[in-house]
Amino acid sequence: MVQKSLDRKLQSIHADPQHSKDFILADAKDADMALSIGAPGRSPEAHGGELKYRSLSEFRDQIVQITEQGLVDIMLMSASTNELLTIQRRLFDNSAVTPAARVNDTTDIHIVRGSVYPVQPSLPFRTATLDHIQCGQVECKPEDRQRGADLGLYSITFNNDSVLDREALENYKAFRLEAERKSFRHFLEVFDPNRPNAIDPALIPGFINDAIVRTLGGVTSAGRPVFLKMVYHGPAAMEELVHYDPHLVVGILGGSAGTTYDAFKLLSEAKKYGARVALYGRKINNAENQLAFVRFLRWIADGELGAEEAVRAYHGVLQKLGIKPLRDLEADMRLETNVMSYGGSSKTISVPSARVSLPKKSTQAAPSSCVCGCGGECSSKKGEAKAVHAHANGQPDFQKMSQAEKVAYHLAHWNRVLG
Repeated sequence: MVQKSLDRKLQSIHADPQHSKDFILADAKDADMALSIGAPGRSPEAHGGELKYRSLSEFRDQIVQITEQGLVDIMLMSASTNELLTIQRRLFDNSAVTPAARVNDTTDIHIVRGSVYPVQPSLPFRTATLDHIQCGQVECKPEDRQRGADLGLYSITFNNDSVLDREALENYKAFRLEAERKSFRHFLEVFDPNRPNAIDPALIPGFINDAIVRTLGGVTSAGRPVFLKMVYHGPAAMEELVHYDPHLVVGILGGSAGTTYDAFKLLSEAKKYGARVALYGRKINNAENQLAFVRFLRWIADGELGAEEAVRAYHGVLQKLGIKPLRDLEADMRLETNVMSYGGSSKTISVPSARVSLPKKSTQAAPSSCVCGCGGECSSKKGEAKAVHAHANGQPDFQKMSQAEKVAYHLAHWNRVLG
């Protein structure tokens, strides 16, 4: 059995919360429990003003491809998709990727055309049962519980209403007790209030942090979430929560699709201030090329590439693939989130874009430059180029590369991958 990267990274983080460099990346492909027909995302076959969505089958094909790519640590799915891919097709048996399923679907994520559910106060609801997630049936035999996923996402929305919030907490408590009995792990998603005028927007970061800490204060280790998934409220709020308990592994949710720079900068900034997990759904699902997009998320998460250079390199990959980007580079370098504001207030920033040019292929390596495109000198061994900017093990040393060198390196990497 292949060791799951999630388990290894969680061990590393808890062993040394201050210095561990590990970062957990999840693809949230559970949208069919929220976005209904629109869950699979827009189809590339749509023309002009036509609105056409991918099919569920196409959506699941993307899940398979990203899982087989092996760059995410968690693949979050609906219970029905988990049954098909985890239990029946055994997709994750020889993969380092951990399958997970959405455990509950509170009413505030019921996105149905013509409905007003998302703006009405959240009410608890669970479509899936743990047994259906673990073995696909209403009751699992003990030996069958390992057939499906043993990790799930539980979601809670605090609305600053004692009646609503107490009901939400009672349901979360019942879930935790059931999960502990059935050896089921979970991570906790905490949404901002969705009840209109529930709280002054300026007070939301502190309200959410306090609600999380208070909720988990009475929960012993056997029932605690393995990590959190929450809105990124800016550096100050992130630092406060991480400082309170370094073993409370904090993850951010991606939110709406936005620009590519939105996605990449959110990841790099949240990591900078203490986040150790990122769960992206629509940002990945709406990307022009999901595999390339995930590759750049992984490089950013691992500290190999900055957000700005990643956007430019990603556009270079799209150019190489012949894919028309949703936005030109200048528009895609626009930031419309709160990631740069220490207090968490909204801010719009445009980053000057640089012209992207793909490294030209050559059948002959110039003696004074490296074919990897990093600009360093190379030595050739068995037909493979080795850059001077490299560690002893031959892996590139990104810390010694300039921004231009890193962009060139990653574009050259895609030249090799794509042919």
